[in-house]
Amino acid sequence: MAFFNHSLLLFTILALSLSSVDVSLAARHLLQTAARPPVPLPTIPARPPVTLPTIPARPPVPLPTIPALPKTTLPPLPAMPTLPKATLPPLPATQLPTQPTAPTLPKPTLPPLPSTQIPSLPNMPTIPSIPTTIPTIPSIPTTIPTIPFFSPPPSTTSP
Repeated sequence: MAFFNHSLLLFTILALSLSSVDVSLAARHLLQTAARPPVPLPTIPARPPVTLPTIPARPPVPLPTIPALPKTTLPPLPAMPTLPKATLPPLPATQLPTQPTAPTLPKPTLPPLPSTQIPSLPNMPTIPSIPTTIPTIPSIPTTIPTIPFFSPPPSTTSP
């Protein structure tokens, strides 16, 4: 929105500056001056044809040969060492002691609820019913009633 305001202001200033009296008078002055005779164009001399020097043929260059690489043999890998087999110690044969049983807890008892009466809710107000019929629209009179003081007064003389 700010861009629109700035551009509107810019175009207004541009229009006002171009519509000044001096610009209008200068345009009128240019229209009233006689047309100048056309200026003859200078003649351009013909250019001599350009000859290109011949390029000598390039002698073929032999490609260098790549020497063969010597074959080398790799030494053999050492044998994998064998790891000893892991042995676990035997489990003890003694019996584990039995776990003690959990003691039984007494059942919790709640105090009795008070026997007070809960008050009843008040009655809700009734919602009025929505009318289901559409009332009729009065008709618009088509005749214009006459207003007595706009009519001409009765004439006192008879024709």
